[in-house]
Amino acid sequence: MYRLVSAILAGAALSFVSLLPATAQDSTEWIGTWTASPQPVWQADFPIPLGFPSNYFRSTIRQVARISIGGSKVRIVLSNEYGTQPLRVGAAHVAITTDGAAIKPESDRVLTFGGESSITIPPGAPAISDPVDLTVAPLSELSVSLYFPESAAATTMHWDGHQTAYVAAGDKTGEADLKADSTQTQRVFLSGIMVDAADGARAVVLFGDSITDGDGSTIDGNDRWPDTLAKRLQEAGGAPVAVLNQGISGAKILSDRMGVNALARFDRDVLNQARADTVVLMMGINDIGWPGTGLAPSDTQPAAEQIIAGYKQLIARAHADGMRIVGATLTPFGDAFAGSPFEGYYTEDKEKIRLAVNDFIRSGAFDAVIDFDKAVVDPAKPGYIKAEFDKGDHLHPNPAGYNAMAGAIDLGVLSAQ
Repeated sequence: MYRLVSAILAGAALSFVSLLPATAQDSTEWIGTWTASPQPVWQADFPIPLGFPSNYFRSTIRQVARISIGGSKVRIVLSNEYGTQPLRVGAAHVAITTDGAAIKPESDRVLTFGGESSITIPPGAPAISDPVDLTVAPLSELSVSLYFPESAAATTMHWDGHQTAYVAAGDKTGEADLKADSTQTQRVFLSGIMVDAADGARAVVLFGDSITDGDGSTIDGNDRWPDTLAKRLQEAGGAPVAVLNQGISGAKILSDRMGVNALARFDRDVLNQARADTVVLMMGINDIGWPGTGLAPSDTQPAAEQIIAGYKQLIARAHADGMRIVGATLTPFGDAFAGSPFEGYYTEDKEKIRLAVNDFIRSGAFDAVIDFDKAVVDPAKPGYIKAEFDKGDHLHPNPAGYNAMAGAIDLGVLSAQ
C-alpha cells in the first residue's frame, strides 16, 4: 500500500507507470531491466558543455541499452519530466541490436501507447508503451528508436550515457541499419526498459553518482561496475536479479546541479521501482569535492555531519518502505582534478570529511556495507586510488578499477533474505 500511495504522489516518476497494468485485461507483472535516471539540462552558466542538440525536430534518435535480465515481453518508459512543453512522439520501435546502429530486422517491433502509434506526453509526465512480444536474453543490447515530428526540446536527458546514440533526419525508426547524420553519448527522453517478470525475479537499485554512472568506463563497452555486477549475478544462477543503474554524474546528497539531490529523487529512482528490495547507496563525494571549485565556486562546504544526516534520512525511508539499504564507501580522491579548471576538488580538509563519512558507512547504520574504498585504494598511499585503476583524473576508476569494484562485492549482501 505504501508503494502505491508513494507512486501516485510521485506523479511524474518513471516508476509510477510500472505499478499499472498495460490494460484492464493484462495480468502480466513487470520489472525494470534497465534504467537511466532523468536529469534536467543545465544552463549556460555551468562550465560543462551538454554536447547534444537542443531540439530533435523531425529527427529520429536510436538509443542502445544493455539490459540486465531477459524476458518474453518488452515495454519502454519515456520521460518528459523536465519539459515545459508537450512532447510529441510520432513513432517508436524496439529491436535487438546487432552492432552500432544496426538491428536484427526480424526483431523489430513497432511500439504503441494505449493502442496508438504516437503519443503526446505532457510536461512533467512519463509515458509507458504497450507491451510487445519479443524474447530478449539477459545482458543483451536493445535499440530504442524514437521519431519526433514536431519541435522536441531536449529538456529531459541522462547526460553521461557512455553509449553511442544515433541521430538521423526524418522517420528512420524502422530502418535495419540506420545511417546517422550525427552521434552523441547522451540519452534523451528514454528512462526505462521493462520485461515481464519471471517467478521470483527481483531488482537491486544502484543509487549513485558518476562512479556508478560509469565515468571512466569504455564508450559502448558496458564495463561499468554495475554492468559487471549484472554479469556476476547472471552467472550465479537462481531467480533473475535485475540491476537498475540510477547513477547520475555529478549527483549529490544535499544539493542540485547536474540533477536533483538524492533526497529529492529517492522515491522516483529507488522506492517506486517494481520488485526492488535492495538499494546500494554510493554518493557524497561531490558534496565534499565541489565547493570552492569551478563547478560550485560559491557553495558552502558541508560538514560530514550534514552528509551523514542525509544518509540517515535515506536509511529511514528505505526501511519504512521495507527495503534493505547497503552503504558503499566513498573511493579515494587524492589530488582529484589537480591542475585542471576544477582544481581544489581535493584538499586535506576535504579528505578528513571523506574519512568521517566512510567511518559512518562502516559503523553498522546500513544493513550491509560494500567497501569500495578498500577495493581500489593504493595501500602504499592511503587516500589515493591505485595508478592501475585510475582513469587519469584521480577520482574516477578506469575499466580495470570498475572490474575490481564489482569483484569486491559479496553477492550475499544483495540478498533480500
